[in-house]
Amino acid sequence: MPLIRISMRRGRPASEPAAIVDGIYKALRETFEVPQDDLFAVIHQHDAEEFVYNANYFGFARSDAMVIIQITVSSSRGVTQKKALFAAIAENLRREPGLRPDDIFINLIETTRENWSFGAGVAQYA
Repeated sequence: MPLIRISMRRGRPASEPAAIVDGIYKALRETFEVPQDDLFAVIHQHDAEEFVYNANYFGFARSDAMVIIQITVSSSRGVTQKKALFAAIAENLRREPGLRPDDIFINLIETTRENWSFGAGVAQYA
């Protein structure tokens, strides 16, 4: 049931957004045991003045290729699984589409299962 939101600067290669979604989804399947076909992603592309970040916060060397990934999930995973997810996303996106690990910013938002409706106005998990 994850909802993936990806933000990046406009002007990237056309193949990059799909590769990023694919890498995140593979990591979610491997580490969070997300079922096959449970894929919902939104990609936001911004002009430079709309994509603001500190290039060196926490000692990283971020570039204009930085990607912000926000994933909303049910609050059912522990710290070990979260660390595994972060590492798997970074590795997958390093391989394809070739992002630098310093350019991958990830934020998880956790919510309870009854806060999801997958359609028809029904709370499927409530």
